[in-house]
Amino acid sequence: MAASEEVKVPRIKLGSQGFEVSAQGLGCMGMSGSYGPPKPEPDMIKLIHHAISRGITHLDTSDFYGPHINEILIGKALKEGLREKVELATKFALSFENGNFIIHGDPAYVRAACEASLKRLDVDCIDLYYQHRIDTRVPIEVTIGELKKLVEEGKIKYIGLSEASASTIRRAHAVHPITAIQLEWSLWSRDVEEEIIPTCRELGIGIVAYSPLGQGFFSSGPKLIENLTEGDYRKYQPRFQAENLEHNKNLYERVNAIASRKGCTPSQLALAWVHHQGNDVCPIPGTTKIQNLDQNIGALSVKLSAEDKAELESIAAAVKGNRYATDANTWKTSDTPPLSTWKST
Repeated sequence: MAASEEVKVPRIKLGSQGFEVSAQGLGCMGMSGSYGPPKPEPDMIKLIHHAISRGITHLDTSDFYGPHINEILIGKALKEGLREKVELATKFALSFENGNFIIHGDPAYVRAACEASLKRLDVDCIDLYYQHRIDTRVPIEVTIGELKKLVEEGKIKYIGLSEASASTIRRAHAVHPITAIQLEWSLWSRDVEEEIIPTCRELGIGIVAYSPLGQGFFSSGPKLIENLTEGDYRKYQPRFQAENLEHNKNLYERVNAIASRKGCTPSQLALAWVHHQGNDVCPIPGTTKIQNLDQNIGALSVKLSAEDKAELESIAAAVKGNRYATDANTWKTSDTPPLSTWKST
């Protein structure tokens, strides 16, 4: 089915602390780089305004996107009284320093990053503030302890973690309630289902699924690789390399056949699968085109039976290639030292 202007984006509770968001969010990373060069600012502001008008109010950004310029863009887009209409999520922890990728979780960095994000976004408070990746040098209790202070000071409302292991989530949640865990979850990235998803549900933590369309693969199939611009990091992902791409192309074609049968697009089908995982799940597909955003909203009207889900999962289980070249900086390597080892400076 084509995207319909009549589709109303429902609201869901994210976590157990009363936070409510649109059931589908908007990942804003691609607007400011990562998937090629930054897009024209006026076009992206228009896109964000269109998303809000359609009921997508959960906006996801990070100080790392750009870096910094995505937060500035979001801040500009939320002028003219729109701030109160959205749930604003941003992140801290990542930086490039002297050509190296560094992750930070020490209290001084947490506080400085939050203050800088508030200024760039031009807001008084961030609704959902994530640690973007886990600093394995700093006990998670120390990082969450500083975030708890920021909650108490009214600078952030809710705390989230991205790519955190089950043990890290439990330790963090014991210090202050964690509202959301952001993780990669899609038809072809399902390893989180074994331990991370059950842990979130046991603790009453919401789930925010990034890359629900397989980094765009379920939108464009193998043509995606042909059209990637210089600077797009997907060129180097294992699943998009020649030795795996031909195999994964067949996977896409089988998904496409099911989509044709159901009268929707492959991207709507893949996104509908994520929506069907539960009312505690909010996928945040990213796009830079209004027509793609409307199509993503259309996924909310795609109904999947248990048989549909099983068929899709059996196809996608055959994906070839890891999601990253290394598991570094993912939940698989996110455990932190015990609190007893921490010596504050």
